[in-house]
Amino acid sequence: MKKFILSAAIIALTTVAFAQTNETQAPEQATATAAQDSTTSTKVELTALPEAVKTTLTSDAYKAWTATEAYLVKENGKEYYQINVTKEEEKGSVKINVDGTPAS
Repeated sequence: MKKFILSAAIIALTTVAFAQTNETQAPEQATATAAQDSTTSTKVELTALPEAVKTTLTSDAYKAWTATEAYLVKENGKEYYQINVTKEEEKGSVKINVDGTPAS
């Protein structure tokens, strides 16, 4: 139950953060750059995600969610994947490091 609540909180917080920085992008190879904080976001095909990230998405914490799209985010020297997910009517997103651990 703790994992579920923690996962829900992470998803809620990342959804708010992502909604504030999301820009309309071309569906192919979209890259958004915010000049003030040197953050880039590049769309990635779900099949091209690293195995560690795919494994995390199939873990108990996320198995009820379906990944819909993913972005490789480079922010202040750090890289992580921002993955948009859905579960029935709910929408959210999660941040996962390249090694499969939750990003902060």
